[in-house]
Amino acid sequence: MSVIRVLIAEDMHILREALVELLSLHDDIEVVAGVASGLEIVPAALEHRPDVAVIDIDLPGLDGVAAAAELRRALPGCAVLILTALTKPGVLRRALGVQVAGFVPKDIRPAELAAAIRTVAAGGRAVDPSLALVALEAPESPLSQRETEVLRMSATGAQPAEIAERLFLTYGTVRNYLTSAVAKLGARNRVDAIRIATESGWI
Repeated sequence: MSVIRVLIAEDMHILREALVELLSLHDDIEVVAGVASGLEIVPAALEHRPDVAVIDIDLPGLDGVAAAAELRRALPGCAVLILTALTKPGVLRRALGVQVAGFVPKDIRPAELAAAIRTVAAGGRAVDPSLALVALEAPESPLSQRETEVLRMSATGAQPAEIAERLFLTYGTVRNYLTSAVAKLGARNRVDAIRIATESGWI
């Protein structure tokens, strides 16, 4: 029997420990790593090489969807299963957009979570029907990928010069992305644009 290697990303320590304990009851599942922030996911995955990453959508540092996108680039063979208590349609649509293998609600029963892990490890999809419906009914973000990225970094407090350095862009280009994002969202300013995009689940 092959054992499925699992990474868990959950910022609430007690919940992360509970997930590790519950999943360890299954002979065919081994939790090889547990992290508390989105920024820790890729380094931990490259070190431990999990088959499946179970990622909370609402993580500090880097949210679960953005972390999932980075993980897919860094370790394409690792399937991503998103855990969410959020039902913001835009967030769920983003999850579908980065081609996660599945997303399930946080109140899922342990046996169902184990079954979802087995499904995505085998190359299948595990998408909760009610969450899928919410995602499909969501309006698409009017922002381009770069505008989304720049606005998301701005939301963390990063200034245009810092964003430019981190994304290898010019200062003027970053300012242009921010200006176009404000215009596309019909916002009054950058802060208002961040609010609108956050509430819609687009960043």
